[in-house]
Amino acid sequence: FVFASFCSCQDRFNAVWCLETVEQSETHVIFHTRRKYKTGISFNILRVSLHFKYPTQNFSTVTMWDSRYSDKDFAYGKEPNDFIAEQAPNILPSSSRVLCLAEGEGRNAVALAKLGHNVLAVDLSEPGLKKALALASENNVTIETAVADLATYDLGTSQWDAIVSIFCHLPPPLRRDVHKRATKALKPGGVLILEAYTPKQLEFGTGGPPNAAMMMTLQDLREELTGLDFEIGRELERNVLEGKYHTGRGHVVQVVARRNKDNIL
Repeated sequence: FVFASFCSCQDRFNAVWCLETVEQSETHVIFHTRRKYKTGISFNILRVSLHFKYPTQNFSTVTMWDSRYSDKDFAYGKEPNDFIAEQAPNILPSSSRVLCLAEGEGRNAVALAKLGHNVLAVDLSEPGLKKALALASENNVTIETAVADLATYDLGTSQWDAIVSIFCHLPPPLRRDVHKRATKALKPGGVLILEAYTPKQLEFGTGGPPNAAMMMTLQDLREELTGLDFEIGRELERNVLEGKYHTGRGHVVQVVARRNKDNIL
């Protein structure tokens, strides 16, 4: 996409520098500037390219989520995801350290904190995490938050009892990298709890991204989560009723996968 900007400044030669456009692909950002003189002559003299190892969340992505989470209502409701509500009470030891990826407005993080866990919620959107903190206060619990891009956020090594990924839909190269790092970030014996839409969800049209590549299959996840033992791994059709963006029957993949205590990654 191209993001137009109208920033300018003047240098010591009375030339005005204007930032005209910023282009971003999955792997680079290019800033286009123009230097203009009072005579009216202008010409391009600068082209800057910043390259990233993995695709980053682009400007439009940040704006979209900030806009969605700035609404007074909770986009996906205040109640936890059904799969989290079903699994977490049975498989997490008391006072677990839990990392919630792409946590948005905090519904799952707050539910886990109400179970007595120590929760860190990570998301790209600052407005979303502000609502997460407000929801925690409303429920008389405490959570930690971090505004961060998963492309660059350090998940750590062997430090989480659980990592939660609920409808965390990312471009495939970034998703594979995040899953690889999440596997290493779990403590031996730690567990990943994940639910996401599958490509078949496009037939339902009740939520999720409009791009099949950003959805997941069980086979994808078995390949990406090498080093974890799958306790639950299934694709199924179910009702997903979460706020105004998950609105009915859908097709999902669900995973509970544990890092083997003897597995050195």
